[in-house]
Amino acid sequence: MQTPVILIVEDEEVTRLNLVSLFQGEGYDVIEAINGEEMNQKLTDNKVSLVVMDINLPGKNGLILARELRQKENIGLIFLTGRDSEVDRILGLEIGADDYLTKPFNPRELTIRARNLLNRTVAQPVVEEHKSVVKFNGWTLDENSRNLTSPKNVARRLPKGEYRALRLMLDTPGKIFTREQLIRHMTGRDLRPNDRTVDVTIRRIRKHFESDADSPELISTIHGEGYRFVGKLEK
Repeated sequence: MQTPVILIVEDEEVTRLNLVSLFQGEGYDVIEAINGEEMNQKLTDNKVSLVVMDINLPGKNGLILARELRQKENIGLIFLTGRDSEVDRILGLEIGADDYLTKPFNPRELTIRARNLLNRTVAQPVVEEHKSVVKFNGWTLDENSRNLTSPKNVARRLPKGEYRALRLMLDTPGKIFTREQLIRHMTGRDLRPNDRTVDVTIRRIRKHFESDADSPELISTIHGEGYRFVGKLEK
């Protein structure tokens, strides 16, 4: 198996070099960029498996770059932020980041999260490339491309987190999945205190096909327990 390539996007030199050294010490191929322009060039020139990006960058910030990245690439993304800001975290997750860490962080924690993310996105690609199409309530979820297609034939490619959460619920309609179960399936990690990743992801999924987010028709909230799919699968 080819060694995963990690792209570090960080304008602060000492931090960037420390991150490069950290991941090289773990055996990864590591490349670096200091801004969005360099990031896009490195993505064009290399087959990148994971981007580790600071939110506060010169020029376009990490949130803008992540939104652009998600429109054209399906690459693991971990945000680093110097501010313990819930707004930053929620925006990052809304855009499609897979994980985030607040500076200063434990280097070991970062490498573990990166490894878990790469294990899902790199080591097991065949699992998601040879599955069938699922149809429900006029919608179609293509598990090969992760496209969610509306009854009007408008397709949107789901980020991995959204796809994994939706697919898990579609596999067992009516079953209640706890936040702990969902986040392990989505990210491979445990639920952390005050972690809103699952709730943000479910809200994003609902926006695709619920006519009224306050009265969801297909994904029901079971207060104190979790979420479940209550729509109808089609043959």
